[in-house]
Amino acid sequence: MSQVQGVHLVGSINFEDAETTMRTAASALGAHLKRIPDGEVGERFHWIAFQPGRLSQSEGIEPVGDTPIPLRMLDLRPVRVAEGVDPATLELAPLGYAAAALESWETFAALKREGAIPATTRFQVSLPTPLGVVGSFVRAEDRPAFEPVYEAALAAELDEILAAIPHDELAIQWDAALEFAILEHTSYAGTRYEWFDDVWAGTSARLARQIDRVPTDVEVGVHLCYGDVAEHHFTEPSDAANLTRFANLVVAAAERPLTWLHLPVPIERDDAAYYAPLEQLALSDSTELYLGLVHREDGAAGAERRIAVAREYVDRDFGVATECGFGRAPEGVTVPLFEAHRAVASAW
Repeated sequence: MSQVQGVHLVGSINFEDAETTMRTAASALGAHLKRIPDGEVGERFHWIAFQPGRLSQSEGIEPVGDTPIPLRMLDLRPVRVAEGVDPATLELAPLGYAAAALESWETFAALKREGAIPATTRFQVSLPTPLGVVGSFVRAEDRPAFEPVYEAALAAELDEILAAIPHDELAIQWDAALEFAILEHTSYAGTRYEWFDDVWAGTSARLARQIDRVPTDVEVGVHLCYGDVAEHHFTEPSDAANLTRFANLVVAAAERPLTWLHLPVPIERDDAAYYAPLEQLALSDSTELYLGLVHREDGAAGAERRIAVAREYVDRDFGVATECGFGRAPEGVTVPLFEAHRAVASAW
């Protein structure tokens, strides 16, 4: 029977700074972790919600509407290409991902020199898929022409990260959430997110393209997500079938191997129907699988219950995680969550 081995931290963690995040994670989970993120602190606290403000700093891009939509230091208004501007001529202002990664890398490296982080642990950088940002925050009619512009800008930020951080200490995670709003036919106020017809081929090919941007001497993983606004999904998956189908398509389309895959598990799902589709998951033996079945509300006991059912359908070892990041969870839950992870998983 499969064993539960290892812990994965999805990305956002509700500490105020990267040093506290990384030091606490290393202290609490140590050999259970292969990678440590910086917690997506500062303007990244609400995943991609800071991107409209960044894009609005670019000449030729402007917010939609005159009234800001505030969220702490952010303005959530979507953006549009200004009247008369050819999207192909746009030069985007820095997106913020490279600058944040390089700043946090310095902290990570210092903690590793200090011995606070194990020598074999990698620095994890989480990035959104271009589809996620463009589909969430760009005016619908501008999306087809703007997508390649944004994708190129994000690729340039990735290249900056790859040039500055030693490859044997780096891991890149691609976060795919809006993909499942599209695949599950979810819409907001009747608006379609996608700008292409074949949603399964279109979403999976786009994600595979991002995976292949990462050199083979850098680890690369994928976090599949059903959203996390106020700790709720945008839609509840009926089972793991669409997660499995999408993951299989992505793995088949990517040219380089995937280092790890993370799949969410809703808190109430300890029934066989949710996990049964995972029997069809087609991953290489070298790809680590993490199930996001640890929840703050029921801790280790709930995780153990969900693990027991998962082991009936997953014929390989797997690690544990939360279903999404927990940067917006209530204060004081992080250390107990780390303890719940450690209680149900053996170390690597």
